Amino acid sequence: MQDCILHNPRCSKSRQTLQLLREHGVTLPVIEYLQQPLSKAQLRELCTLLGLKPLDLIRSKEDLFGELGLSRDNGYSDAQWLDVLASHPKLMERPVVVYRGKAALGRPPENVLKLL
Repeated sequence: MQDCILHNPRCSKSRQTLQLLREHGVTLPVIEYLQQPLSKAQLRELCTLLGLKPLDLIRSKEDLFGELGLSRDNGYSDAQWLDVLASHPKLMERPVVVYRGKAALGRPPENVLKLL
């Protein structure tokens, strides 16, 4: 996956992470993942870089999660959770920074500093 920040401009943590990167002299391509959703293959690669299972990348407290009738313990496979993320990018934890072959979730924003 190319270096980037997967960004939601409406998310305060995402804006803070972007600002933190800029303060450290790092300018990355900004991908507004709600406008340009990731493919299932990209999501799989992202999970690998983060060292997370797809379920760990899902915002289960998001209203949409419940509206879709989803549950963290419904027995879905990783592939099924990737399908959920690909179909509903709003459920993805954000922001995510990919930098030099590694990735970090910007929660809190300072988490991404380990990539620099």
